[in-house]
Amino acid sequence: MSTATPILHHYAFSTFSEKVRAALGLKGLAWRSVDIPGLPPRPLLSPLTGGYRRAPVLQVGADIYCDTNIILPALQRLFPQGPSLFPKGSEGVAQGLGFAWERQMWIPTIGVLVHYIGEHIPPEFLKDRKEGYLMVDISKDAMAPQFAQHVQFVRAQIAWLTQAVTARPFLFGDAPCSADLACWQTIFLLRKNCPPEVDALLGIAPNSPLVAWYDRIVALGHGTPTEMTSEEAFAVAAAATPAAVTHLDPNGDPGGLKAGSAVVVTPDDNARVPVRGTLVATGADEVIVAIQDEKAGALHVHFPRLGFDVLAA
Repeated sequence: MSTATPILHHYAFSTFSEKVRAALGLKGLAWRSVDIPGLPPRPLLSPLTGGYRRAPVLQVGADIYCDTNIILPALQRLFPQGPSLFPKGSEGVAQGLGFAWERQMWIPTIGVLVHYIGEHIPPEFLKDRKEGYLMVDISKDAMAPQFAQHVQFVRAQIAWLTQAVTARPFLFGDAPCSADLACWQTIFLLRKNCPPEVDALLGIAPNSPLVAWYDRIVALGHGTPTEMTSEEAFAVAAAATPAAVTHLDPNGDPGGLKAGSAVVVTPDDNARVPVRGTLVATGADEVIVAIQDEKAGALHVHFPRLGFDVLAA
C-alpha cells in the first residue's frame, strides 16, 4: 500500500467523522478505514497524535491531521483531482461559515438528540463526555431544562439554511463544498438517530429545499473505503517519514514563533489535551508540530490555527 493513501481513524457514530466520510465521497477517493473506539484509550492512535483525543484523525504516511478543519484542506491539497472541497474565490468564507455553524450548533444539537435517545447512551460514554471532553453533563435529565431553548436555536439555524438552499442546489452554487458538509453533518446526526417527528420539531417540511439539499449530500457517498486495523495503520506510520513541508513558511507564524522552538498546541473549546512538540512550520491557517514516538518514530502532527491555542512551551 502506498503511504500516500489516506487513512481515516474514525467511528460510526461520530458526526464529525461523517463529515470527512462525505468529503471523501465528494472527492471520489479510495481510502483505508480504521475503526476506533468512541472512547479512549486508543493505544495505537494516541502515540500518533501526541495525545490529541478527538475523532476523526486523518493519517497520510507519517503525517497526522487532527480536526476536520485541517483534514478537509489537507485532502484538497494532497488530492486535488476531482471536485473541490472549497468554492473558488470563497474558500475562506466557506471555512469560516462551517466553523461558526459547528461551534454554535454542537451543544443545542446534542440537547435535541438526547431528548430522543438519551436513555440509550451508555453511562460510560456520558461520564467521558462530562469529565474528559465537553465538560458538560449531556445526559437526558441534565439537558432537559434547556430543551426548549435548544429547539429554538436549532430551528432558527435551519430556517436560514433552508432559505440559503432554496435558490441554488448548494450553499455556494451548483457544487457542494466544505460549508455544506459542516452544516449537513449536525442535521444528519439528528435525522439518522431520532424518530421521524424530529423534522417537524425542527421546522423541516417534507419535500422542502432543505430535504432536497440534504439528500444530495447523502448521495455523495463515502468514496471507496477498505478496512484496515489499527496495527496496520501504526505500521504504516512507523515505516514512513513525514513529507517535506513546501506549502508553509517555516517562520511564517503571525505571532513570531520560530521553526525549531518547543510549542504546545491545545484545542480552545473542549477535550483540551495539550500536544507538545517542535514547531516545523506554521501560517495563518495551519500549524505543524514534530513529535517523536518510541515505536512510531518521527511524525508530523497538523492542526488548524482556528480553534487551537499555539503557545511557546
